[in-house]
Amino acid sequence: MPGANGVFVLAPLGGAAGERIAAIQREYDPKLAAESAPHVTLVGSSGTGPIDPSASPAAVRDALAPVLAAARPLALPFGVPERFPGTNVIALPLSPHGPVRELHDRIVEALARSRIPTAPGRFTFTPHATLSFYPTLAPGRARELLALRFAEPALVDRVEVSHTRAPQRPVTWFAVPLGAAAAGGAP
Repeated sequence: MPGANGVFVLAPLGGAAGERIAAIQREYDPKLAAESAPHVTLVGSSGTGPIDPSASPAAVRDALAPVLAAARPLALPFGVPERFPGTNVIALPLSPHGPVRELHDRIVEALARSRIPTAPGRFTFTPHATLSFYPTLAPGRARELLALRFAEPALVDRVEVSHTRAPQRPVTWFAVPLGAAAAGGAP
């Protein structure tokens, strides 16, 4: 995010879908591909804004650990690629309802209970994986992206919390596997 300074909660995408999205990003938007691995933003852009960077990593981890330990890994089906209105951004949408919404809401509630400040959300919660963010694609290239279909689901088995201070690369504060409590591990 150009000019961003905040802490984001991300769900990296694994499996075949994550690998395919990474390859698409490298081909269509190398700058995006170099910034981060394919992911879904759970906190930081839509639904709620970024966590205030003055929050301590330990406080954020303490707030989120019980939620993430209780969550199960997710397999989420993608919708048809779409262009965000009024932009050149092309993304693969996920349903804003169901398991990803529940995880988002539990994370936001945990942050609020812990009094960890977040910026207001600029948009309604719209979970997605971005295929192209930076370039203005030629019409034919944009049509290629919009014609893609993903039969394989997005696999989410962990959450990462990172501090973004554009134009610097994000710094990962910590990563927590989903369902660590069910697996008998500590978050």
